Amino acid sequence: MKQIKLTIDNKTIEVPEGTTVYKTAKEMDIDIPVLCYMDLKDLNIENKPGGCRICSVEIEGRHNLAPSCSTYVSEGMVVRTNSMRVINARRTVMELILSDHPKDCLICPKSGTCDLQNMAIKLGIREIPGQEYAEVSTYRLDTSPSIIRNMDKCIMCRRCETMCNDFQTVGALHAVNRGFQAVVAPAFEMNLEHSPCTYCGQCVAVCPTGALTEVDHTPKVIQALSDPAKTVVVQTAPAVRAALGEEFGLKPGTRVTGKMVTALKNLGFDYVFDTDFAADLTIMEEGTEFLDRLTRHLKGDREVKLPILTSCCPGWVNFFEYHFPELKDIPSTARSPQQMFGSIAKSYFAEKIGVDRKEMVVVSVMPCLAKKYECQRDEFKVDGNPDVDYSISTRELAHLIKQANMDLVDMPDSEFDAPLGESTGAGVIFGATGGVIEAATRTAYEVHTGKELESVDFKQLRGMDGIRSASVDFDGLEIRIGIAHGLGNARKLLEEIKEGNSEYHAIEIMACPGGCIGGGGQPLHHGDSNILKARTKAIYEEDEEKTLRKSHENPYVIKLYEEFLDKPMSEKAHQLLHTHYFGRKKKVFEV
Repeated sequence: MKQIKLTIDNKTIEVPEGTTVYKTAKEMDIDIPVLCYMDLKDLNIENKPGGCRICSVEIEGRHNLAPSCSTYVSEGMVVRTNSMRVINARRTVMELILSDHPKDCLICPKSGTCDLQNMAIKLGIREIPGQEYAEVSTYRLDTSPSIIRNMDKCIMCRRCETMCNDFQTVGALHAVNRGFQAVVAPAFEMNLEHSPCTYCGQCVAVCPTGALTEVDHTPKVIQALSDPAKTVVVQTAPAVRAALGEEFGLKPGTRVTGKMVTALKNLGFDYVFDTDFAADLTIMEEGTEFLDRLTRHLKGDREVKLPILTSCCPGWVNFFEYHFPELKDIPSTARSPQQMFGSIAKSYFAEKIGVDRKEMVVVSVMPCLAKKYECQRDEFKVDGNPDVDYSISTRELAHLIKQANMDLVDMPDSEFDAPLGESTGAGVIFGATGGVIEAATRTAYEVHTGKELESVDFKQLRGMDGIRSASVDFDGLEIRIGIAHGLGNARKLLEEIKEGNSEYHAIEIMACPGGCIGGGGQPLHHGDSNILKARTKAIYEEDEEKTLRKSHENPYVIKLYEEFLDKPMSEKAHQLLHTHYFGRKKKVFEV
């Protein structure tokens, strides 16, 4: 590739043709401030609209200042990043942005983690001249079950649009209007709830301001914990324990399972359980369903729906219900672990401890914002009472712990409560891309062949590639497996199924990068694959340390079937642990 020689701040460098000025300066350790720019190179996503102009630089021979994030180097180019003209321009741009921005920083959900606030501090903005002439916009607050849009705080960086359209291919967000009225909003000026939004939360994860935030359930959780008449139960997803410590200054990938349990007990939860238990239960149901479909297929039944698709991820479920409603009979009917847990907690466990389900409050701690929507779906309610009452994110749990004046780092370790706190290593790995299908494979292999696995580690199913393929030998029967994380990658596999070209027997899909460990409710990772890899490593380390590593060996799951459910896919299991799906597109356009 052709090399380009240029000078930045009196320093000469050679870089490949096609490199931007911003990336060149970064390679030289020259700091150019950015606001709208976002580089998620590990996801092959780069947002460089050159819109905010905070990254402007002075280029010799060019009359106007240039946005460094979208300006490419040329031979002999001379750049200045630190002239008074540049500094003055950046300050002026920031003042203009702030002139149309609300001044409610004290109560803004993003206060303290707001890129706009941090940039204003960095540029030394202490007053906003000319604010009286600004055309201040006011928009209706858009509140969905999972995400809140406050367009008064949108600065048109378009990061959310890039994640929604380029990475996830959902198409829920688009730039509309011009000037002070310009914002990123759902198509046709709909609200999020009636748009193609999947509630995956990746837009929230990259928004630099308070324009996109999660619906905060912690006030309702605090209210429930304060009510002596309520029995409050909490479940924690596997990805949470691998990331929660980051909110308290610990390195990514530091496992805080026992400390988290102690913190939850100190907060006043009556029972602290593990969603991993329900993940093991999910494998029993989903694995049995897969083997039933596979067996009928092998016997020549061509009406059988294969490949079977995993159904644990609500963002992914929302995606296929809207974009591929004609395929809604292909995914497994098994509920997600969150919803299986809630159903069992408010039936089997409530019965065991003599509590009416209406007096039990089930709270979930999830890495995912789509879980907030999932627990509100009507099919997961009994006479209007939800199986899971409230879902809070990893970030929300961290805030709740800090509000209670506790330091997670100093917490001693505690064990989950029985009986819904016992899990196997197979349940733990649900938090990483490829983990659900690996857990299912461990059980399906032994049930199908009647033989014990020599090794439970199916490493061919692991990795961070967006789409992966693998084959597993079921004692002479080749099972072809597909795996995807990111809805843009999922779309490619669904198109193959739709066209009748899919070669797979089973496919696992997760909406977020890296799976649940990169969920929209996790501590912000900014697309850093090293953070995602560290969290994944923590998940698999916990799996390796487990005495039991196959879901069908969980003694409490076995007891649950003996005492309550009879067997996988029984009539009672169908009633409590399975669901059905809906085509959402027609509903959207009828609004």
